Amino acid sequence: MELKVYVNPFSQPSRAVLIFCKANGIAFEEVTIELDKMQHKTPEFAEINPMKQIPVIVHGDFKLSESHAILIYLASAFPGVADHWYPTDVCKRAKIHSVLDWHHSNLRRGSVEYIFNSGVAIAFGLPMDPKAADQGKKLLLASLEMIESYWLQKDGPFLLGNTQPSIADLALACEVMQLEVIDEKDGDSILSSYKKVQEWVENTKKAIAPYFDEVHSFLPVAKQMLNELIAKSSKA
Repeated sequence: MELKVYVNPFSQPSRAVLIFCKANGIAFEEVTIELDKMQHKTPEFAEINPMKQIPVIVHGDFKLSESHAILIYLASAFPGVADHWYPTDVCKRAKIHSVLDWHHSNLRRGSVEYIFNSGVAIAFGLPMDPKAADQGKKLLLASLEMIESYWLQKDGPFLLGNTQPSIADLALACEVMQLEVIDEKDGDSILSSYKKVQEWVENTKKAIAPYFDEVHSFLPVAKQMLNELIAKSSKA
């Protein structure tokens, strides 16, 4: 069955799915959904995902949205995926699920709220909201502190003390990488107090080389485009 992956490289969850497929030799057709053109809101796309969000996969007659669910499916459905990504051990799986559930309510929510209201909103023709950005930043900082003090453990270099990356490492590291699209001083300032987080992201990059950097090569382009939109907006 042919696997189609509907994504946009600006989307953190999309990048996680793309990296996972590439790193595990899963053949797929990449379908880019242009977010700035609102292609994800069209009736045609709604037939693929009624939630009108990305990423989405179509594998034969099977359709699936939500990046965490997609990563679990890919790790389970395709042969040859190493066990460390999504272990067969039920206790280890449960721990990974706990990280992924926490991610959506904490790190992802803080990241999206802060970055969107610090500049990305302009790309969608919406005003920036400094109050919402501040609230998002507080949650983002608290989430980074939780990774630093709890999810990263002494047993190993990856989340939960693992010696190799899991789908949780991939999902969360892609989230942290989104800080590269905002002002460099702001991004560096946010991460400067979290040395273990910085080291973990670097370990994740190396463990999934060259695919992690390959998929994230879009971010400098996105940053330049965003800066141009912000500058244009400030002159209007």
